[in-house]
Amino acid sequence: MAPADKAVLRLAVGLGLAVLVAYGFALQMPHVVCLLAMIVLCKPGPPIPPLRVAAFALLLAGLLVMGVLMVPLLENYALSAVVLTGAILYALFFFGIRTGNPLTMLLVVVFTLIPVAGVAEQALVTVISVTIAAGIAVGGLVGSLSHAFFPDPPGAAAKVAKALPPSRETASWIALRGTLVVMPVFILALTDPSFYLAAIMKTATLGQQAGSTDTRSAGKELVGSTLMGAVMALVVWCGLSLWPNLWMLLLWMMAAAFWAGARLFGVRRTGFPPVFWNDALMTMLILLGPAIEDSAGGTGVLAASAVRVGLFVGVALYAWATVWLLERWRASRREALFFHNG
Repeated sequence: MAPADKAVLRLAVGLGLAVLVAYGFALQMPHVVCLLAMIVLCKPGPPIPPLRVAAFALLLAGLLVMGVLMVPLLENYALSAVVLTGAILYALFFFGIRTGNPLTMLLVVVFTLIPVAGVAEQALVTVISVTIAAGIAVGGLVGSLSHAFFPDPPGAAAKVAKALPPSRETASWIALRGTLVVMPVFILALTDPSFYLAAIMKTATLGQQAGSTDTRSAGKELVGSTLMGAVMALVVWCGLSLWPNLWMLLLWMMAAAFWAGARLFGVRRTGFPPVFWNDALMTMLILLGPAIEDSAGGTGVLAASAVRVGLFVGVALYAWATVWLLERWRASRREALFFHNG
């Protein structure tokens, strides 16, 4: 079996196990647990060693503490707190681009969610903190189990050629693009945290995606992946409505992971890069989880989901416009510098 086929199976089986644990044990915010587990499962290479999991958990704990400390700053010194938040997000994006660590997006999600949740309600910070800890634990567990079921051959990780990290100038520019994509939605979320919590998670994925796309394909990738995720969520929801129980949710989630994972890992060739399918799968989880909660609470699912999809598309359009404007400004600066030196 090819390594790409095994990666698809690990993603599908791991996500299915995460759904079983998160929804079967009625964890708080189970879709966030599944989302964090998916981020861990999509990480290339072998499962994360326990020591690295512990180190990453300590880093997350530090960010959680910083996020909690940002709450009184946001409430009393809003401008200074927003500037500080932008600086920290820039540093996180820069670190992720230079190291090539796909888990950086998790750090961005954590640091943006916690202050927004704290402004809404202090008790919500505890809920999200426990959810994040559970998501990392579940992700590490299902990642190890899926690798045990479908292991890579010995030495396969060493054969993977690591790309050279971007230069500091390129990484700095890409980090600036990601920060400018996230910050306006972060500020908007402070005005109505309960409404924009899902948009924060979506914007964090867009910020990461905006750093890996160019101007020519930005619109197709940023907006297209959002719409693809919405279509996937609709298909899973329609399938789940035929027989709404935990096992059907598990099977439909695994089917979606199989379909998207085959394109994500290159088993099925498409005209879109892997980041497109990664973002589409994340968007599906972000949309489907609140829809299940709305259904359990008796809220109108279709109306609420339509509002979320419209919000996500608007955020994606903003991200596309930001990338386009920044690249046009950068090109004009280079052209002016060229003629000046010439």
